[in-house]
Amino acid sequence: MTDRRTGHVILGINVLVLGYLPAAWQSPLLKKDSFVDPEYWAGIGRTAERGTLDAIFLADGPVLGDPAYDANPIRLEPTVNWGYVAAATERVGLVSTASTTFNDPFELAERLLSWDTLSGGRAGWNIVTTRGAQAARNFGLADVPLRDDRYERAAEFVDVVTALWDSAGTGRDVHHHGDFFDVDGRLRVPPSAQGRPVLLQAGGSPKGRALAGRVAEGVFAAELTKEKAIEHYRLVKRLARDNGRSPDDVKILPGLLLSLGSTEEEAKRRSDELHDAGPASYSIQWLSQSIGYDASKLELDEPFPEEVLAAPADTQTFQGSMGFRESIVTQIRRTNPTVREYLKQTRYTGSGHAGFVGTPEQLADHIEDWFRSGAIDGFNLQPDVLVDGLEVIADELVPILRKRGLYRHEYETSTLRGHFQAASPTPDFG
Repeated sequence: MTDRRTGHVILGINVLVLGYLPAAWQSPLLKKDSFVDPEYWAGIGRTAERGTLDAIFLADGPVLGDPAYDANPIRLEPTVNWGYVAAATERVGLVSTASTTFNDPFELAERLLSWDTLSGGRAGWNIVTTRGAQAARNFGLADVPLRDDRYERAAEFVDVVTALWDSAGTGRDVHHHGDFFDVDGRLRVPPSAQGRPVLLQAGGSPKGRALAGRVAEGVFAAELTKEKAIEHYRLVKRLARDNGRSPDDVKILPGLLLSLGSTEEEAKRRSDELHDAGPASYSIQWLSQSIGYDASKLELDEPFPEEVLAAPADTQTFQGSMGFRESIVTQIRRTNPTVREYLKQTRYTGSGHAGFVGTPEQLADHIEDWFRSGAIDGFNLQPDVLVDGLEVIADELVPILRKRGLYRHEYETSTLRGHFQAASPTPDFG
């Protein structure tokens, strides 16, 4: 196995506006308009850069969230937001989610490359296909296309975008005539310092993983156990190799939900208080959305029925994330909890993405264990309350990782692709 003590882990922050828990807005460190305050966003960028973090991620949901369980129902458009943050920072990477279902490839290619050029080569595109009828109705559709159709469109969409980005360097027109798009032309935007934005992918379905193996440079994965994470890690790396790429070309970055404290007891108390301060329906509604079944109809003191855990009868119309669902069902099958026990357990272990409740030192142990086990190239960390959770990551977690030789002391590269390429190599797993 390659010596993984060289290079460094990759650390990203999934910026869920105020934090991943609905009660994040109640933090006394926030103002009533923090989510649209330019200084709040600039401060996030500066704090991440103080910790020499690789990237900050911002999701885009083209629909008004349900405040009953959505921690951040209102969001600014990511590329415009990160364009502002780019002016307040110099090195940290800036990743924006954008849908291949509800965008035009020429417009998005132009927008992303313009942003990448002006940010000095720090832009990344997190490719998603979007799910849910509510989003579709904002674009005049009754529902989103079937899952396979969305991914077929996504594959062609990405090919068109990358061809247009290449045209910026070659000056040659793109002539593409496919099942979904007809394009004759090229971009007027010049190449960026890193050539073009970094491609990331977040889908956990077979077609999503196939797309990741073919084009992604980073995968925002959903992993609840180290064993399943190792399995997924090897799968995607092999898919990259099957596509004629080096396994090092794609970095695996699972999400990790965080509640941190100076002691484990303090961290658990923080997690409990934030959960208790949020909507009572939060856990049930999130579970329902993730598994595709109305969890409010389940008996709280009974185990999950097999028919609920079984694969969806029609994966094409399933409205949730297949990656999230797979992780959740695997976790439930391991311990066979009652519904009530599982909902309590997810306060500490996560739901969809894994959870971590503890001290920065314990978090460093967790990162090192998964990293040295060949389960990850890094993590996309998601603090319960962003405004102070990010400071703990930058000022307490990162120094611990540096002392262990797992993280750099200063930025050594200036582009997002450079940060990824400077990270530790993939183990030789055969």
